[in-house]
Amino acid sequence: MSALDWYLQINLKARHLRLLVTIDTYRNLTQVADVTHVTVPAVSKSLAELERGIGLTLFSRTAQGLVPTQYGDCLIRHAREMLTILHQARDELKALSSGTEGKIHIGMLPASASVLLPQALILIKQRSPGTNVMVTEGTTASLLPELWQGRLDLVVGRLPPPDTLGSFEEKELLEEPVTLMTGRHHPLARRKAVTWADLRPFPWILPPLGSILRDPLERALEAHDVPLTNNYIETLSVHVARAHLQISDFIAVMAGTPAGDSAQPLHMLPLSLPRLLRPAGVLWNRNRGLTPSAVLMVDCLEEAAKRLKGEGGVGRVLGRGIAAGA
Repeated sequence: MSALDWYLQINLKARHLRLLVTIDTYRNLTQVADVTHVTVPAVSKSLAELERGIGLTLFSRTAQGLVPTQYGDCLIRHAREMLTILHQARDELKALSSGTEGKIHIGMLPASASVLLPQALILIKQRSPGTNVMVTEGTTASLLPELWQGRLDLVVGRLPPPDTLGSFEEKELLEEPVTLMTGRHHPLARRKAVTWADLRPFPWILPPLGSILRDPLERALEAHDVPLTNNYIETLSVHVARAHLQISDFIAVMAGTPAGDSAQPLHMLPLSLPRLLRPAGVLWNRNRGLTPSAVLMVDCLEEAAKRLKGEGGVGRVLGRGIAAGA
């Protein structure tokens, strides 16, 4: 066994992992000492012992502070993953010892999971009141790295293109139509017939650049000779879009959003868009697997999708899940 193998397998401890992550976060020994409640010499000594044990330089000392070397970057990345796993084990053990069933960390894509996920949360609380859920809203770009690193168990919402999935497993749940919506007071809402050309004078509420819907939406509008004006608002928030449509002449594109909301009723323009997006569904990291609580959550998401279909809600329920590309 080499010295590196021996140190990593026998002598590396959780405190070393925390030290690496803290130094990488602050890049300054004084700040690291402050947040870890030890002296600067103690931090410096611990880092020196770690580097000596591994036999590699993990940080370069520069005028800008401590900068990770390529070896440091590698070990820090794995340290973050190992600490996440330890925290998850702690949470599961605490849950078991307190009589609760567990905790699930879910990332939600708000523009496409605002109906499906709340229904699933009702179901999981009915079936397992002791299973607790933490929901974090975000974009695909922000949530998928969290899922890959193990900070999230599931991501629920519009499924990204298959070629971006990597090591993720996916399950399709609900086909949600993409529609053009206005407020009930909008000039176009009072017309019996609406053409694509009628859209040209009005401002838009758009998904941000880089979001899943933006590019296919722009191509669809260009195909109908509807250029987007410079007068627009960008948001992924269904709540912001609904509220603004109530008080403006904007047009919004929405996925799976019913018009007949009693609090904020909207009008659906009678113009058909092609299928611009993949279905709504759920993603998880196939390399980590699912905890029993996460498996139950997936079952509740499937049941919620079936109920939405049965109640005449948004979309069309899809079949059993498919595996994402490797």
